[in-house]
Amino acid sequence: MAITDWPADDRPREKLLQKGAAALSDAELVAIFLRTGVTGKSAVDLARDMLNEFGSLTALCGADQAAFCKIHGLGVAKFVQLQAVLEMAQRALGETLKRGEALHSPRAVRDFLWLRLHNQPREVFVAVFVDAQNRVLAVENLFAGTLTHTSVYPREVVKRALDHNAAGVIFAQNVKYISN
Repeated sequence: MAITDWPADDRPREKLLQKGAAALSDAELVAIFLRTGVTGKSAVDLARDMLNEFGSLTALCGADQAAFCKIHGLGVAKFVQLQAVLEMAQRALGETLKRGEALHSPRAVRDFLWLRLHNQPREVFVAVFVDAQNRVLAVENLFAGTLTHTSVYPREVVKRALDHNAAGVIFAQNVKYISN
C-alpha cells in the first residue's frame, strides 16, 4: 500500500510535522530521506529493508558505496545525498562546539566522535582537547595508519595537549574491520 493511502497521522512526513522528528522510528526517518520507494515497496518498507540489511541506523550511515548501492532502489545519487547529510550534521555539530558548548555526557562524546570518524578510509588516532568545562578547544587527527594499524607516540600527544593548554584530552581511534 502506498504511503499516500495511509491515514494522515501515520504518514512519516505528517507525523514529523505534528509530533517532531523524535517521534519517528528509524525506518520512518530513513523513509523521509528516501522520499520514494520502489515498485511494490513503500519508502518505509524500503527503509526497513535497509535497516535489516545493515543491522542498525549507525551501520547504515557508515556503509560504503558498494554495500549501500547493492540494495535495490538505491544508487550513487542516494549514497551521495546521505554523505552530504552526514557532513552537514558534522559541520553543524562543529559549529555548536565552536560556540563553546560542552561535551556534557558520554553520549555527546560518542556522537561527536562517530560523526568525526565513521567514514575514515583508514585507522586514525584522534585527540579532542577540552578545557576545564569540557568545551572543545581543538580536535586533531594525530596519527594515521594503514587499514588495520596505527602507531601512537605518547610524547607527541602530550606535546599537542600542552600546545592547546588543554585541561583534558579525549582519545579515540576508529577500527576498520576486514570482512570476506
